Amino acid sequence: MGKASIFVYITVAVVVLLFLSYSPNNNHPSHRHRRLKLRSNFTLSPSRHHSVAFDPLVAELERHREDKQWEKEYFHNSHPEFDSAPAHESQPEWEDFMDAEDYLNDEDKFNVTNRLILLFPKIDVDPTDWFVSLHELTQWNLQQAKREVLHRTQREMDLHDKNHDGFVSFSEYDPPSWVRNADNDSFGYDMGWWKEEHFNASDADGDGVLNLTEFNDFLHPADSTNPKLQQWLCKEEVRERDTDRDGKVNFKEFFHGLFDLVRNYDEENHNDSHHSDDSMDAPARVLFAQLDKDGDGYLSDVELLPIIGKLHPSEHYYAKQQAEYIISQADIDKDGRLTLTEMIENPYVFYSAIFNDDEDEYDYHDEFRIHRGLSWSTPGSVGG
Repeated sequence: MGKASIFVYITVAVVVLLFLSYSPNNNHPSHRHRRLKLRSNFTLSPSRHHSVAFDPLVAELERHREDKQWEKEYFHNSHPEFDSAPAHESQPEWEDFMDAEDYLNDEDKFNVTNRLILLFPKIDVDPTDWFVSLHELTQWNLQQAKREVLHRTQREMDLHDKNHDGFVSFSEYDPPSWVRNADNDSFGYDMGWWKEEHFNASDADGDGVLNLTEFNDFLHPADSTNPKLQQWLCKEEVRERDTDRDGKVNFKEFFHGLFDLVRNYDEENHNDSHHSDDSMDAPARVLFAQLDKDGDGYLSDVELLPIIGKLHPSEHYYAKQQAEYIISQADIDKDGRLTLTEMIENPYVFYSAIFNDDEDEYDYHDEFRIHRGLSWSTPGSVGG
């Protein structure tokens, strides 16, 4: 953005602030009656996909908190003999956490309106036209998500790269503790995402070790463009759905599971409403026939490739869901895009993921989190 554009933007931002300050219809002279809360997405086991904070500054605070939890769990798993020892460091960590939340709720230090003014031109880039479109907001969310994912991957790589050569070999990689402690019937035990077949599929250059990009693909195969990983995901779907163990997916196996995931992905405003098996049978058979290229009445792993992106949605899918929800809530004139004024007048649409609404009637929604149940990322695989 050139100097002239910056000057124009600052001028417009000042005018918008003055307009909002003196507007007789301004119903939100102060937003500080709503306390911002830091979230924690940390988990030792597979979990639902979590949205990433809209504001990079908030995301950084949350990452710092998660890193503290991760370090604590890593120490706990690596040194169980200290389980009964007093947690001398817990109090300072709690104080750090409270300091971070106090910072978020100090209007002089963290002013939501000022943050939106600062972030607006960073989002409005394609093109720079004083509007934030669905595409621009999706790309912004995707950037934040990729930064979050790569941070967790680097943290995991530092743990597993035992010889510190910048690569992870399969012998260096340990399955996460929730897998090692599971029995044969537990979820994830028979899913091969942590096994050598998955490791080899992630090794794009075939050198026997994973660099940071390959290790990121290993932890997050749904976001990988590696065709070997895409094929591996298809094989895993067959292995999971193939109840009669014939190596393929018949219609019954497809209908009860895979078709629901595809339908959920395709329906823009899916609200978990129940559909009877009878009403879904016909469209399911149509899709099954389209996928069954050889017409043998079964789906092989290769034939699942066209829908694998719907069975395992990428970060782009979630970024777009989040953007659609934000625009639906903040787009006052319903033109499908956001102005700076609309963003400033609806600040907690952007910060609602960390907003504690226990003290008032503010209705918090998080529809963009409810799609596919499990994330392949395992930020808590700390049992090294």
